[in-house]
Amino acid sequence: MTLPDADVLQLCNDALEWASQDPDPATAAELKALVARSAEDPAALQELQDSFSGTLQFGTAGLRAALGPGPMRMNRVVVRRAAAGLAKFLTEKVNDAETSDARTAPRAVVGFDARYNSDIFAEETAAIFTAAGIQTFLMPSALPTPLLAYAVRSLDCDGGVMVTASHNPPQDNGYKVYLGGRAVEESGRGSQIVAPYDAEIAARIEAVGSLDSIQLAEEGWTVLPESIASEYQAAVAGLAEAERFPSRDLKIVLTPMHGVGGQTAINVLAAAGFTAVSLVAEQAEPDPDFPTVAFPNPEEPGALDLALAAAAELDADIVLANDPDADRAAVAAKDPATGEWRMLRGDEVGSLLGAHVVARLANGTSNEAAIDGAGISTGASSGQVPELSGDAETASNGVFANSIVSSRLLARIATAGGYSHCETLTGFKWISRVPGLVYGYEEALGYCVAPDLVRDKDGISAAVLIAELAAEAKAAGKTIFDTLDELYLFHGLHASDQLSVRVADLGLLDAMMNRLRVAPPQSFAGSTVDVFTDLAEGTEELPPTDGLLFITRDNTRVIIRPSGTEPKLKCYLEVIRPVGSSAELPAVRQDAREALDAVLEDVREALGL
Repeated sequence: MTLPDADVLQLCNDALEWASQDPDPATAAELKALVARSAEDPAALQELQDSFSGTLQFGTAGLRAALGPGPMRMNRVVVRRAAAGLAKFLTEKVNDAETSDARTAPRAVVGFDARYNSDIFAEETAAIFTAAGIQTFLMPSALPTPLLAYAVRSLDCDGGVMVTASHNPPQDNGYKVYLGGRAVEESGRGSQIVAPYDAEIAARIEAVGSLDSIQLAEEGWTVLPESIASEYQAAVAGLAEAERFPSRDLKIVLTPMHGVGGQTAINVLAAAGFTAVSLVAEQAEPDPDFPTVAFPNPEEPGALDLALAAAAELDADIVLANDPDADRAAVAAKDPATGEWRMLRGDEVGSLLGAHVVARLANGTSNEAAIDGAGISTGASSGQVPELSGDAETASNGVFANSIVSSRLLARIATAGGYSHCETLTGFKWISRVPGLVYGYEEALGYCVAPDLVRDKDGISAAVLIAELAAEAKAAGKTIFDTLDELYLFHGLHASDQLSVRVADLGLLDAMMNRLRVAPPQSFAGSTVDVFTDLAEGTEELPPTDGLLFITRDNTRVIIRPSGTEPKLKCYLEVIRPVGSSAELPAVRQDAREALDAVLEDVREALGL
């Protein structure tokens, strides 16, 4: 769309005004160059329009956007305002919470990864916090996000900031906020923010005055010693139970995906007894350009190609991959059914870890009994899918949790093991807040295996337990795929798939969701829809969220929702089929695949694709 001359003039004036105050000479120069080219270069004018189309909104994911000048990009101006608003929020929260606590100043810790400008954004945040009277700790180097989440609890901080864009493309950066100490209730200490905290922080950011009113201290914060990383590594390595699960014969290929988790993961695995670990050399060192992958996300096609090639060459047992900030973990192994390496789905890993955690928690019982309690058994099964029982309110043993879009298998594993189960909204900010949580996961490769240490997803602690369960399977002459099959024999085959629809216009997401609300499908794969829930209205268990839930007569489940971080509509599908015996598994697996394909076609038709 062509802008009127007056609007172009105003846009250019706004950009030059921003550039005159910008403390970063690089983004100021970039902005001036865009203005100079805008009269003759439509692309430059469009970039100006996008950069000044509004203000980057602070939400439950904090901030995340492309690096660049202007209020809709990640830059030092936006970060300074965010830090000033967050400092005001923390100060007010702590002052309101003061009772007999002798401490009056809030405490905060700031971490950063190796993306462009992450260290600068972190140091300026520390300077602004310090000037605001907050006792501030700065991580000593670029370290994984789980280490920052660990430090919030370990240092008894009221707040934490992690400068990272996780697995986003190289041009992005972000600003994650955690609360702890006196700023939030017990179940949320060390977790990322949820509503209404996001709105409260956003309001204080909005109320920040001019940029020159934000004070930055020249000194006064504490740069933490490297021992903070050593403490985390020792704590996570200590999760390994060598006496009960002694097997360590496991050849691992590990990739940190050009991120900051490589050395930490190597150290932790070695301390836990897993020393046969080979790093993917091309992806071993932090590199903000992520040169060997199209997207630095283990879920993306091709992201694990180098790791899988290395595993085949080394005849490894398993591939472990972390995303760039190491809060997620991916697993690949050679599938005995095909002889080919493949990455396991997040639901498969989440279920395996869930069963392993049940076995680990079975104090005083034999290993075999613990495994049978989780539903892993080499004996004959009834072939029936067990009914669920128990709930989070009455369970005393602890609670297992996963997001609503994740597989229902974890609920059956937890119940069979004598534990309660809870479904939450999508996102670890919800999973980590479940009272009594002992294990939680979401299908997007996020696992929380030690909530007392890290109340967030943690790809490094998850890697330790994945290695532990894989080594135990190998010692028994099995693979992790055999262990999965044992779960299916007991609980039924749970098969899942996804459909993501990327759009250029966010308005299309609303249009597609409205289409489904007005004319919801009546069946999927020939099975009548028995339950249709508009999640935007909320349920007894869940607060409102934009999403639609369908459950059919044969227990097929379809959930459709807009992505919270990308311009995508995401569709999550799951079918459940009982299995009578091992011999039936191939046929049941084929039936489930055909059912999923049929559901996918029905979803596409319902969306008008």
